Amino acid sequence: MVPKPMGKRIKKLKKIRIHHEGTELLIYSALLLIAVGFVLWRYVPSHIPFYVFTALFGTVWCIALNFFRCPIRKFAEDEVDTTMTVVAPADGKIVVIEEVEEDKYFHEKRIMVSIFMSLFNVHANWFPVDGKVKMVHHQNGAFHKAWLPKASDENEMTDIIITTQGGVDILCRQVAGAVARRIVTYAKEGEDCFIDEHLGFIKFGSRVDVFLPVGTDIKVTMGQATTGNQTILAELK
Repeated sequence: MVPKPMGKRIKKLKKIRIHHEGTELLIYSALLLIAVGFVLWRYVPSHIPFYVFTALFGTVWCIALNFFRCPIRKFAEDEVDTTMTVVAPADGKIVVIEEVEEDKYFHEKRIMVSIFMSLFNVHANWFPVDGKVKMVHHQNGAFHKAWLPKASDENEMTDIIITTQGGVDILCRQVAGAVARRIVTYAKEGEDCFIDEHLGFIKFGSRVDVFLPVGTDIKVTMGQATTGNQTILAELK
């Protein structure tokens, strides 16, 4: 299947906050860095170690701060039919668009669209469609590099099946990576879910797969950058 060019990119709000998943880590690590820096400055004769420490660990802390940023975005629902629209669940890059045999739940061919999130992407995940959460299942597994094909089958993951308002079941899969060691999922079975709501969060590098029915009109291309809750992935038939 040859994917079509990307459709509309919906405007996002400019406000950015820090995701609550990183609040404690950032506060405690900052306090630790300040304490160690003070000890080096106060009790180490040479100031060189202090400056080296400040530059090195200050940079690492800023990377963590950037990782936990959480833009406040609103999808312009009045511009599209959200009963048929599938929105990117994460920031990142498209690494897979292919037909696969989905034998775990649907037992049929599905179009898998995979988004890889690097360390520098926003790692909040959004619901890709409006609907109802039909199933949530967590599976322990390996921690292969997230962009490898086998990661979608063998890595630790959480599967969320959502029934859209049009009655179509889609699978959204959070996949841990070589660095990512914690998948957080907010989706609950039986609850209504909506575009603009957070599905979950994956810490430090990972990917999200979306399994769509064959015949779905794919709107993205391989290697394309995506913006969570903004880039339109596909239109359901």
